[in-house]
Amino acid sequence: MHPALLVLLALETAAVDQSPSPAAQYQVRNYVYATADGKTQTVAFRLLTPERIEPGKKYPLVIFLHGAGERGSDNVSQLKYFPEWMAAPEMRAKYPCFLLAPQCPANEKWVDSPWDKKHSQPMPKEPSESMKQVIGMIDGLLKSEPIDTHRVYLTGLSMGGYGSWDLAERMPERFAAVAPLCGGGDDTKADRLVGIPLWAFHGDADPAVPVERSREMIAAIKKAGGQPKYTELPGVGHDCWTTAYKDSTGLIAWMFEQVKK
Repeated sequence: MHPALLVLLALETAAVDQSPSPAAQYQVRNYVYATADGKTQTVAFRLLTPERIEPGKKYPLVIFLHGAGERGSDNVSQLKYFPEWMAAPEMRAKYPCFLLAPQCPANEKWVDSPWDKKHSQPMPKEPSESMKQVIGMIDGLLKSEPIDTHRVYLTGLSMGGYGSWDLAERMPERFAAVAPLCGGGDDTKADRLVGIPLWAFHGDADPAVPVERSREMIAAIKKAGGQPKYTELPGVGHDCWTTAYKDSTGLIAWMFEQVKK
């Protein structure tokens, strides 16, 4: 357990939100933990659950890390893009799962690293405070819900792409598949990702996150002996996620096929 998450006190379930879809499909959950000074802190997040949970059956867990534009405290904005698309009836029927959608506070980051640097940056020694909370949420859900620990998937876009690389490098043993979109990580630690099924996406005309960030991570994993998948979208800017998460790429189907050995 990380120092700032001394004790996991509770994962409280509130009523399902009655606002329009997709928020109506996601439960409001509260992650309650003790801080280093002994005080209690509560952080709200969203959780999509399988429409029907069969007794004795376990389900995949997908962790989605949103981009910088969805930061805040409304516990709704982070449901844009991937969470919204996964809440569609046909997707829920095809891919029954738990989907964790935390929200990073305004002016904070999933990983304390510059976004605009063209080349790989060192991983901070400790996870950001927001990432520590995500780790605590995952730990709590694995204990409280019927989750298949061999099918825990991680994906994120932009700021969440950075977060996906960061969390995967910190906890490679946890994930059955990782899909970072238009982000970047620490290529000196790429050897940690050799055994993980990984598929990264990036637009080669991205003005916000240099495409070199994904290229360098993929090259480093391959050099270490891994076999990551990489799709670079020609002429595409920062929004590579609209294409990446579509059925035509096969990313979502590929992710749910992965099972950790």
